[in-house]
Amino acid sequence: MSEKVKVPNIGDFKEVEIIEVLVKNGDKINKGDPIITLESDKSSVEVPSPYSGKILNINIKIGDKVSEGDTVLAIESVENKIETKNEQIPEKAIEKIETNQVRELSEQKLSDSTGASPNTLKFARELGIDINDLQGSGRMGRVKKDDIKNYIKNNSVSKVLDKPNEQNKLELPYEHSEFGEVDIQKIPRIKRLSGPHLVKAWNSIPHVTQHDEIDVTEMEDFRKKLVDLNTKEKIPVTPLAFIMKALVNAMKKYPNFNSSIDPEKEEVVYKKYFHIGIAIDTPHGLMVPKIRNVDEKNILSLGKELRKTSKECKDLKIDKKDFFGGSMTISSLGGIGGSFFTPIVNLPEVCILGIGKTEVKQIHIDGKFIPRKMMPISLSYDHRMIDGAEAARFCQDLKVSLGRNFAFKLAS
Repeated sequence: MSEKVKVPNIGDFKEVEIIEVLVKNGDKINKGDPIITLESDKSSVEVPSPYSGKILNINIKIGDKVSEGDTVLAIESVENKIETKNEQIPEKAIEKIETNQVRELSEQKLSDSTGASPNTLKFARELGIDINDLQGSGRMGRVKKDDIKNYIKNNSVSKVLDKPNEQNKLELPYEHSEFGEVDIQKIPRIKRLSGPHLVKAWNSIPHVTQHDEIDVTEMEDFRKKLVDLNTKEKIPVTPLAFIMKALVNAMKKYPNFNSSIDPEKEEVVYKKYFHIGIAIDTPHGLMVPKIRNVDEKNILSLGKELRKTSKECKDLKIDKKDFFGGSMTISSLGGIGGSFFTPIVNLPEVCILGIGKTEVKQIHIDGKFIPRKMMPISLSYDHRMIDGAEAARFCQDLKVSLGRNFAFKLAS
């Protein structure tokens, strides 16, 4: 007998994203076995099967958003359906749904900053491991069971079980509130999700940062003189569009900068595409979407796409896939201020370019000091893949593209 399995009433969950599909067509499952995992802003919830039987057809996929009553899959049932329609699942049922006897949602004490599923949280707790000590390999730094297994494999099990929190626990002799008024808030969701990814990148990549300055006087003059030939109105184009084109030119000459390392397989992936990530400051936190196929677009179209992508990020309308599949990243602080800094390489990329604020400086040229517009750059790279000499040549190539011999062909 074929039965449809639908999303039950699980409280205030509505239009929530499916982050895991735990079964596949042909699987035999028992009543109560989890079939999908949903994730809201507050927590992850597993939805159990109301039947025992064989999976016939799965109607959803990872990334879909569902609400109560939406069909999840069809199952060849061997028993009667558990009546859940129009009933509020009681507190004990929610406890079972979320972690199979782990903890109630309202009393969840493990931090969900790792984005781990309830089953993974349970697995970590059974082994005596603080999941916040791990760096996830899943989407957006999500911790999976394989990450826990690798953590145990690479560390002394006895040390993990005896003192799992010793390294990360911050011991303070006094509470902050003892010195004055404080305001305690939850870490914003985007920062909470990106934090583990940054920690993993910083701990796993041997970072080197090379600093330099580029004379962008001609580029800036050219950019500010761009006008529409029909309307005579000024065409606003961000310097990032020119920098992106210059990066593509340099990556074509130095393919190591457009690669990713797989340490386990001891392989290097050389990318034939040129997708540049742009770090965008939003009210919700820092986002790094990718601008696709930069090599195939001109300066004007890149400027328009940058404005469109920035707005989508600030409105939280950007697609998750746009945060992945990059060649390298640009982190620009030029609109705010400052000069040199050390940007963290955005895994699995091998380099990132930091841009500071362009300032007018007196530069000695042909025996004279001449005021020039100088843009500070900071190139961080993975030293396993890129050495200092190659990084210096890469920066010199950028200086030629954007500098005094500014290539006007970049605007084509």
